Amino acid sequence: MRRRTFDIILTAVGGVLAVGLLVAGGLLTWGYHFANQTVHDQLAAQQIFFPPKGSEALASPEIGPYLNQYAGQQLTTGAQAEAYADHFIKVHLAEVAGGKTYAQVSSEAQKNPTDQQLQQQVQTLFRGETLRGMLLNAYAFWKFGQIALYAAIASFIGAAALLVLTGLGYRHARRVAPEEQVFEKTPVAA
Repeated sequence: MRRRTFDIILTAVGGVLAVGLLVAGGLLTWGYHFANQTVHDQLAAQQIFFPPKGSEALASPEIGPYLNQYAGQQLTTGAQAEAYADHFIKVHLAEVAGGKTYAQVSSEAQKNPTDQQLQQQVQTLFRGETLRGMLLNAYAFWKFGQIALYAAIASFIGAAALLVLTGLGYRHARRVAPEEQVFEKTPVAA
């Protein structure tokens, strides 16, 4: 095969791959913006605010170190949702029934339907665990958006590298002698 033909084929493949990476990068960027905006809008609509700086709600060593950075802010990001769910709601739910989960307390309440304290604990744990689960789902969706952003950056970098190599490949193909061969079989000396 002629070297010039081989160079042009490889360079064209590189160009196609670069275009593919540009398209992928564009779609990943759109995915990042979609996830970020959706999480922001959904969380902002909930009107959840972190306790103010210096408040007693942030005094606990299980809460303060994780939430002080967000003190007084409205919860609008996935990172905030994770912190609130894992270091505020979870801590308070552990206090409701001595660390028992909704499923455990619900089973006890079904056996004792007249125990009002158990019934109230079931309701509190159900609501708290539901909100916690929703916030953690928002965090997961936000995290997928963050991953899409990093993948988009990698795609754009890869596309740029391939475009440079494609340009160099076409340049090399023009400089190669038309009669030069690639993968020539050379006779083996006896």
